[in-house]
Amino acid sequence: MELKLYDTLTREKRVFAPIDPDRVRMYVCGPTVYDFAHIGNARPVIVFDVLFRLLRHIYGDEHVTYVRNITDVDDKINARAAERGIPIRELTDETYKNFQADVAALGCLPPTVEPRATDYVSNPGASVDMIRLIERLIKNGNAYAAEGHVLFDVPSMPDYGRLSKRALDEMIAGARVEVAPYKRDPQDFVLWKPSNPSEPGWDSPWGRGRPGWHIECSAMSAALLGETFDIHGGGIDLVFPHHENEIAQSRCAFHTDVMANYWMHNGFLQVEGEKMSKSLGNFVTIRELLTGWRGLPWSGDAIRFAMLTAHYAQPIDWTDNRLAEAGANLHTFHLVGAKGLGLTDETDLSTLPEIAHGRPSDRLLQTLYDDLNTPAAIFTHFFSLVREADSKSGILETPARQLLIDCLFMGIDPFRFYRTQMAAFDTHKIQMLIDQRTAARKAKDFQESDRIRDELAAMGVVLKDSKDGTTWAIAR
Repeated sequence: MELKLYDTLTREKRVFAPIDPDRVRMYVCGPTVYDFAHIGNARPVIVFDVLFRLLRHIYGDEHVTYVRNITDVDDKINARAAERGIPIRELTDETYKNFQADVAALGCLPPTVEPRATDYVSNPGASVDMIRLIERLIKNGNAYAAEGHVLFDVPSMPDYGRLSKRALDEMIAGARVEVAPYKRDPQDFVLWKPSNPSEPGWDSPWGRGRPGWHIECSAMSAALLGETFDIHGGGIDLVFPHHENEIAQSRCAFHTDVMANYWMHNGFLQVEGEKMSKSLGNFVTIRELLTGWRGLPWSGDAIRFAMLTAHYAQPIDWTDNRLAEAGANLHTFHLVGAKGLGLTDETDLSTLPEIAHGRPSDRLLQTLYDDLNTPAAIFTHFFSLVREADSKSGILETPARQLLIDCLFMGIDPFRFYRTQMAAFDTHKIQMLIDQRTAARKAKDFQESDRIRDELAAMGVVLKDSKDGTTWAIAR
């Protein structure tokens, strides 16, 4: 099998071939830490965590370096710290810890390195830092200083715009271009800007100031992964201007043909068919989902599962229904695992070596090798294992075990989901009502049976009747 990934730069699915198989390198743009991360921020974290897991399986844990940065110098951070009346570092430390806790709850592994931008503004110990990178761009004729600012000279790069596939005049028309008298060209973007006494600042050849957003990722990726590396990822909203500008800075600074060999972007996320925004009242953070969204806390496994039911490159509509279906399916997987392997509801799968360290099936790998086709992994492969485990022929233990192994490989734990999600429910009351309904059905009192079903539905429980009895799962 060959791993194929869709490359935004070439607009085609390409066989992945690392520059050095002993050092596979991936960089993904991380959060700006001024507030809780929203559900849209969760998508790239989950998507590239799946890719990280797959690359480690193919090349070995020690041969894969995954860098996901933290932007902790930004005008939004300055404004929020001033609004709350706290020091900037206190705000970024607090928000960074919240982000780490939230994405860990989503089943995401920590990246190999998680650099903070402020550590690479001026860093003599690194091979490159932001100030030295800007100096190099000025020396190469691709940047200029003006009135305490340093700007990238966009016309100095003839093929600027290759990633977004837009002509320069188109980009000027479509972007919110800052009009400033010190700019040579309207599209030139800031590499360095002056700081007032209340703002974070570093001494530089152009005066006390702070870096622009785009130069941060160019410096951190070069310092940690080299001038050219394998994969650069992020959300589709970063293609222009952020990733376009990263490419311009890095290629012009180091005189390379590419910055990264593969550019991967996840699609947009909407909530109930609309763009997520606070004004529409549909803005939701990861923390809100985990602690209680619309009356019910959700397991990180359910959130992750729901996210992976859409292909990463396609838009996703985040709905109550998608989350409820994820919960119901994970409950089914938990039941299959418990029945097939004789496990208890409280089993910790991480303590079972044959499952926690089991080999993922070829059928799962085949779907993931095809540009991380997680919907096929879930709806085709996982459910085929459920059907095998439900069949009356063969050894039920084998598909049940493989289902749990493959779920864990994708960072999903149906037993952890069960323990976490069930804590929000009075399981004894639910079972009592189910027993009462079963008795009513036997007595052909269908009015009472329907009443109990409706009562359970109002509690967030959906029933599934079969010849073996009644099971229940989480719903809305």
